[in-house]
Amino acid sequence: MGEVALAATGPVSLAAGRSVARAGGNAVDVAVAAALGAMATEPGIVSLGGGAFVSVWAPGGEPVVVDGTVEMPGRGLPREAFGRGVREVFTEYGGGVTMFAGHGSVATPLAALACEDAVARFGVTPWADVVAPAVAACREGYPMGAAAARYLGFVAGSLFGPDPEAHAVVTRPDGTPLRAGDVATNPMLADVLDLVGRHGASVLTTGEVGRVMAADMAAHDGLVTAADLEAVACVERVPVRRTVGDWDLALNPPPSVGGPMLAVMLGELARQDGYDWADVLRVQQAVLRYRFAVHDVATDLDAAGHALLSAVDRHGLAGLPTSASTAHVSAVDGDGLACAVTASAGYGAGITVPGTGMLLNNALGEPELNRLGLHALAPGTRLASNMAPTTGRTGDGRVIAVGSPGADRITTALMQVLGQGCLHGADLRTAIEAPRVHVRFDADGGPVVEHESDPEITAAVHAAGLRATDHGALSMYFGGVGAAYRREDGTLLAAGDPRREAAVGICARS
Repeated sequence: MGEVALAATGPVSLAAGRSVARAGGNAVDVAVAAALGAMATEPGIVSLGGGAFVSVWAPGGEPVVVDGTVEMPGRGLPREAFGRGVREVFTEYGGGVTMFAGHGSVATPLAALACEDAVARFGVTPWADVVAPAVAACREGYPMGAAAARYLGFVAGSLFGPDPEAHAVVTRPDGTPLRAGDVATNPMLADVLDLVGRHGASVLTTGEVGRVMAADMAAHDGLVTAADLEAVACVERVPVRRTVGDWDLALNPPPSVGGPMLAVMLGELARQDGYDWADVLRVQQAVLRYRFAVHDVATDLDAAGHALLSAVDRHGLAGLPTSASTAHVSAVDGDGLACAVTASAGYGAGITVPGTGMLLNNALGEPELNRLGLHALAPGTRLASNMAPTTGRTGDGRVIAVGSPGADRITTALMQVLGQGCLHGADLRTAIEAPRVHVRFDADGGPVVEHESDPEITAAVHAAGLRATDHGALSMYFGGVGAAYRREDGTLLAAGDPRREAAVGICARS
């Protein structure tokens, strides 16, 4: 029945995808199985208790994005309930991060609902079979990946320590953080996933897990209520389309932040008659300055995103007004079906739903996603997201699914990889392994260039007169792009990023 190219997050994620491919699964089934495998076995990096976007483009059809990002909770609560239930946590991870954790940092999660929705619409494998590899991994044991182990080395005590159940998920029996290669189990989460497979993802919202979650939130000043869990639903959105070279790319639309920013950056590169590092720096500065000054403090992300796209379509970059942890999976099958899944639980709230082993997100406690302030949004509002899973096609039959983890570096990483591949003709591996730059803005709004070691980048930074930090070669700071690709002759390939633990393969379908 053919093959599926899969760029997964690690060996457990890859094995989950392979298992579903052997059962006849298509690219959507395989990608979702791999994503669920990651959510179940990469504590601290991603979890079922977060959000996800699933981008799908079927041959002969129009692309679709299933929006399962997290939502602002608090339906039915009095005003005085907001602003409570959080504790401040500082970690040296990533050069120093201060965040909020605890029950009041948790946004309403939709990741599992988005995965189920995508499989129901585009998959060919029963939902229970797609979930089964994640169940088996949690029950039988899974090796701890290097990325998760590195993060847990910083936060196992400070973030997860106050909740004994959460602490047990991320530590050895002696209480020390899990290390890369340690084999861990999570039998409680295996039981939950088994219920999700048999009864559907609603188990986590209106079912028994959702009821326990709502009760625990009420007891600890959390905002997620039964009304939130009953009202929450995935939204199928029409992607933003951009022509970049020979490629028709479908990008995550508003109210996502990542998709519109990536669309503008790629569109501007495509306007150039060739481009160099000076152009990359110029485009990133213009787009990310706009985001820092305008988009990040917008109260209506959908309107802000469309206003950005409209302004740049009309006037180019001159039309711009001025003033944490994720995982990604990509799959393409021999029929040309493409699926890209990006999921996030933020830095983690440091807590579980009691008795489930399921870690929860701290999306309300991520400063970069809440520049309006703690609990400032109205209940039911989708939170800002950097996630930008992308699919694309050419007229001669090439197909791609691509994305990356990496917080606000997601868009700049994908800008450079897609720019190299779509405009410079670089092959996947070369495009992914090429050195990267990222322009960030400090608290005063001044640009700082973070970059990997490369003499041409250094020269461009000096010529622009910008402050800069050299991170060396292939730094995890710059994301972890994963791509699956179908050539015009039908040949499949996948490529992962050496900056993060990656596992890629061509999975045989039976």
